[in-house]
Amino acid sequence: MNAPSESVIPFVRRHIGPDAAEQRRMLDQVGYDSAHALLEAAIPESIRLTDALDLPSAVSEEAATAELRAIAGQNRVMRQMIGLGYYGTHTPAVIRRNVLENPAWYTAYTPYQPEISQGRLEALLNFQTLVSDLTGLDTAGASLLDEATAAAEAMTLTRRAGKSTSNVFVVDSDTLPQTLAVLRTRAEPLGIDLHLVDADSPDLPEDYFGVLLSNPSASGAVRDHSALIERAHSDGALVAVASDLLALLMVTSPGAMGADVAVGSAQRFGVPMGFGGPHAGFMSVRKGLERSLPGRLVGVSKDSAGRVAYRLALQTREQHIRRERATSNICTAQVLLAVMASCYAVYHGPVGLRGIAGKVHRTAVRLATGLRAGDVELVHEQFFDTIVAKVPGRAEGVVAAAAGLGVNLRKIDADHVGVSCDETTTDSDLLAVWRAFRVPSGSHSSTTSAIPSVLSRGEDYLRHPVFSAHHSETSMLRYLRRLSDADFALDRGMIPLGSCTMKLNATTQMEPISWGEFAHIHPFAPADQARGYAKMIADLAGWLAEVTGYDAVSLQPNAGSQGELAGLLAIKAYLDARGETEREVCLIPSSAHGTNAASAVMAGMRVVVVACDAEGNIDMADLDAKLTEHGPRLAAIMVTYPSTHGVYESAITQLCERVHDAGGQVYVDGANLNALLGFAKPGKFGADVSHLNLHKTFCIPHGGGGPGIGPVAVRAHLADYLPGDPREKTPVGPVSAAPFGSAGILPIPWMYLRMMGAKGLTDATAQAVLAANYVASRLADHYPVLYSGNKGLVAHECILDLRGLTKESGVTVDDVAKRLIDYGFHAPTMSFPVAGTLMVEPTESEDLGELDRFCDAMIAIRGEIDKVSSGQWPGDDNPLKAAPHTAQALAETDWPHPYTRAEAVFPAGVTAGKYWPPVGRIDGAYGDRNLACSCPPPEAFGD
Repeated sequence: MNAPSESVIPFVRRHIGPDAAEQRRMLDQVGYDSAHALLEAAIPESIRLTDALDLPSAVSEEAATAELRAIAGQNRVMRQMIGLGYYGTHTPAVIRRNVLENPAWYTAYTPYQPEISQGRLEALLNFQTLVSDLTGLDTAGASLLDEATAAAEAMTLTRRAGKSTSNVFVVDSDTLPQTLAVLRTRAEPLGIDLHLVDADSPDLPEDYFGVLLSNPSASGAVRDHSALIERAHSDGALVAVASDLLALLMVTSPGAMGADVAVGSAQRFGVPMGFGGPHAGFMSVRKGLERSLPGRLVGVSKDSAGRVAYRLALQTREQHIRRERATSNICTAQVLLAVMASCYAVYHGPVGLRGIAGKVHRTAVRLATGLRAGDVELVHEQFFDTIVAKVPGRAEGVVAAAAGLGVNLRKIDADHVGVSCDETTTDSDLLAVWRAFRVPSGSHSSTTSAIPSVLSRGEDYLRHPVFSAHHSETSMLRYLRRLSDADFALDRGMIPLGSCTMKLNATTQMEPISWGEFAHIHPFAPADQARGYAKMIADLAGWLAEVTGYDAVSLQPNAGSQGELAGLLAIKAYLDARGETEREVCLIPSSAHGTNAASAVMAGMRVVVVACDAEGNIDMADLDAKLTEHGPRLAAIMVTYPSTHGVYESAITQLCERVHDAGGQVYVDGANLNALLGFAKPGKFGADVSHLNLHKTFCIPHGGGGPGIGPVAVRAHLADYLPGDPREKTPVGPVSAAPFGSAGILPIPWMYLRMMGAKGLTDATAQAVLAANYVASRLADHYPVLYSGNKGLVAHECILDLRGLTKESGVTVDDVAKRLIDYGFHAPTMSFPVAGTLMVEPTESEDLGELDRFCDAMIAIRGEIDKVSSGQWPGDDNPLKAAPHTAQALAETDWPHPYTRAEAVFPAGVTAGKYWPPVGRIDGAYGDRNLACSCPPPEAFGD
């Protein structure tokens, strides 16, 4: 047989939605001969590129897959017994295939429209219940970025929630080393002093605001911290405990010991190591601290018919609203990974999970018994899954011998070796470890637990029926299908969210993340076992530097918020190294993403707001005034380009020059890079640093709100101040736990760039901008387009102004957003950056049919608004105020509305493929007043 031929149609044609004929019709609508001519008119000449991007030529999907397969083959998969918060785990196939590899889950957006996010929200509520139950604390969040950042968030939470005015934070010296490194990074700019203590005999300072303990510790020890926690409370401090969810199935919970906060990672609940991520970190708190939780919190409310419904609770806590008063810059969650972990718990249930934990513990006890039989001394006799062995002068030899047998151990120092067991550890692994230690490898067994009775868990957990109902694969499969059916993701239709770039996440890009050569590598594995990762990371960093015009890139930040922080820390470290420590002011336009201001505060800077003019551009006169006022203290300005208003501002080069003349640095937020690739490079038009959203421009999927990656790119003078490896001392420490952050999903942008090439990226940018201008042009007679730039053009998004219509009719942006659900759409971004508006970003991936379907829906909705304005429909009872309409509402005997059932659920243009929202409009205020953030009992769903 002949070898299979490569695809006839290139990937770029698969990625870009409209074909040539459709692009021609779109160009006719906006009045340009070509998409490139449109871009030349829209983008200021002063920043436009004259040369093509220097990237490898695009290859087919088949060729890119083969090339990445060869790179993956350079990684060496070992049995990972290093521990340190990363463990082997078995991902149940039903979860891998139906969650991780299912576009219904990975192409969904953040659940800001809860009526069409009920499946994700239920899975996240399961996660919160899981974490709350196992940690023994009242309320858990919907996940954080990783364990180290969760610990850093706990540090700042205890500071702001406690009554102490001290700047000292006490940390157990036996904490995971990467967590200690991130704590140091985060503490320094906030003026927090870390005080390390031995938790067994703590030398506590005279005054301190909080404590972080570990149980189990980095060395595996399990301890009773009750007395120490009580003492800290008597000193007026709050206490956080870093723990392990699997261990907590057998060990007394932090809550039972009296802790205020618990943090950790849910990685070992079915989520592969992936060279460090992405994984769902967690945080839970005792009653009274729930309103101080960072990130997201899923709560229970009710819909318009009084039925139980889920939503993001306490939405006024969202950090982008608080701006410089924010307590955290984290505005997202690791949703896809938290969903996987919660599904792992649902599938196994409390009995199955306890069985897994018990097997892991018995394996560790057997390992310890065999080592003792060979006269190897252990540092701790009380442990769950990790032991530390004393081998004077032999540690390097033991680790090398184990590696030769296919097992990775942890060298702590010349005299100590750490060994961690997990659910994948086998008898043959134990034999290899005993052999590496040169002890007899006979059949060692023990019935003695290494968890003392005082620490043996007596608390019950996971009593909610959901954790006991789906243990057969048939039941689990149907449960996952029911949840995904309740959601709206890109596999159903367009998600036209401004500033969030919801584009195609191609299957060919997604497949490699499940390959074992990428999934099963420990982040601290020896470098010679991760050569494939090193090659892929070097390729990707080089390509990203080329397309942005910068000199160096760090892939460590595991979210856009962390990329922002890393970039600002680089600026501050650079200025401090020059002796300009007085520079601490960060200028931020009033239109900026709220995380910008929060990141600046976290980097130790003071935020000063720069006004925008009537056209939505940065007010250059106000900028000059602020530069004059703060010049000697100016550290940086943070701008988004194109602007948050969706416009290519013509004065960007002058802005950069003026800030540089004043001695400051220029940070360009990369959120809108999808409008620049191939046409302009921030690093060339005056910016010093940017973070890039790989989950936007470079096709890593949003996954319902995470994972994300936010690499930071800098010019040469800032390169030495990029975030560092947590294992090494660097000028600026790490911002996430793993050396390369969420490396497990880097194959996605690698594949994207490899298959697109320079021309493909340029064409994608042109089509994205064409799509936005097409939508703006088609809707301009029905909704005012608030801002535009050169020749009346927008960038890759446009803002529709509904404020006048709201004043006339009483119909709000919320009403339009909910009515769009009836038409089969996710709403655009509401009231950001301008209240009372909708920001629309159609992306290059949507074909003309879908763009027209959206425009037709918006035009039809304008007609409905006119019926309200004219009095044909009452202002308080019309299809917009009652939207979205459920199938259950349609089936009610009584239909009290002045519009028909057909008008409610089959408005103009809606026929086949109707999406039925599972709940009606959700009462957010009720949910805030009646905060409930764990799974409601089944009785709550009755009439």
